[in-house]
Amino acid sequence: MTDLNYYDTFIAVADDCPAPGGVVPVARGGKKTVAVLQYEMLADAPHRLTQEDVLFETWLARQELPHPPSEEERAELRARFFSRSQACLRASPLPKTYGWGLLFDAEGRIALVPRDSAEYAALAAGRPGVKVLKAMRSKRA
Repeated sequence: MTDLNYYDTFIAVADDCPAPGGVVPVARGGKKTVAVLQYEMLADAPHRLTQEDVLFETWLARQELPHPPSEEERAELRARFFSRSQACLRASPLPKTYGWGLLFDAEGRIALVPRDSAEYAALAAGRPGVKVLKAMRSKRA
């Protein structure tokens, strides 16, 4: 399996992101959206999960499985999930719509950084050793 994680990277919000700061996403129709799932994972555990962890756990949470998978089943599901190409977190609704930057440390673990914070401004301006990328736009330029 190819390593899909980012290292020492900051994903800044998309140029067309409507949120002026970090907005906490809410469930719609009684169901947790991708944004809600990813926000909960990252807000509750900064610098604990990698991009691969977040992508897989988000997908897994949205599956209607009859029972929680065993460790062996999880490993098989994860291998199958990553056997096909996946969109990276630059396409996540968090930096595209909700105003959250994503900071990846040297181990590829992610922390949320709200757009309206001093830390965000410093990271977006450039920090030595940290690559800055923009989230993907929602609309064509």
